[in-house]
Amino acid sequence: MEAYTVKVDVFEGPLDLLLHLIKQNQLDIYDIPIALITEQYLEYIRIMKALDLTIAGEFLVMAATLMYIKSRMLLPAPIEEEEEEGEDPRAELIQRLVEYKRFKEAAVRLSQQALLGVDVFIRPAQEIEAEEGEIEADLFHLIDALRELLKRQEVEDFHEVTLERVTLRDKMTELYERLQGAREAVPFSALFTPLASRVELIVTFLALLELIRSGMLRAYQRDVFGPLWVTRALAA
Repeated sequence: MEAYTVKVDVFEGPLDLLLHLIKQNQLDIYDIPIALITEQYLEYIRIMKALDLTIAGEFLVMAATLMYIKSRMLLPAPIEEEEEEGEDPRAELIQRLVEYKRFKEAAVRLSQQALLGVDVFIRPAQEIEAEEGEIEADLFHLIDALRELLKRQEVEDFHEVTLERVTLRDKMTELYERLQGAREAVPFSALFTPLASRVELIVTFLALLELIRSGMLRAYQRDVFGPLWVTRALAA
């Protein structure tokens, strides 16, 4: 398969991924099961590498940090630390996550307040308006959806009929034209050809990722933990 590179850092960082995993697993941010989170975090890193995504170094630094914390928690505490409660190896990471979560929430509130002062204008009729309650999807929501497709592929019987080469550019054009002609949002899974090869699944995903990154398409959920929908991006 040809290497297709899409930069990840324009979407989110490692703290965003950790917050995503905490929310997805409905965990207490102050009592993170480090073994579970480390396993899932490393799985995301493996998927991003398999997709030939350019992974920012901070993702790998965080992976090393998680493995270090996990190893410390597996080691027996020294006798002197048993007598008096020792420091939780997760403490520094938890503090960073809590502060970052507060920062993100404050940024969202400021953004919403700023929008209240923007003059109202009429958008072109052909553009699809965002509905109240929609949850914008980030990179990790997209990877979640891809994981489900890949799992489904593992249990279904696939037959390669043709060796026709699938290019990223052609797939981007195909997807954009399909969404441009759609009057409503399309389910994420419907954009993938039934019984597609693993290569075509990955190329289709990368094409979607690039179109979303460039602001031509947007992906969102209608409910928390609900399926993903894809539509044209709103006009600027």
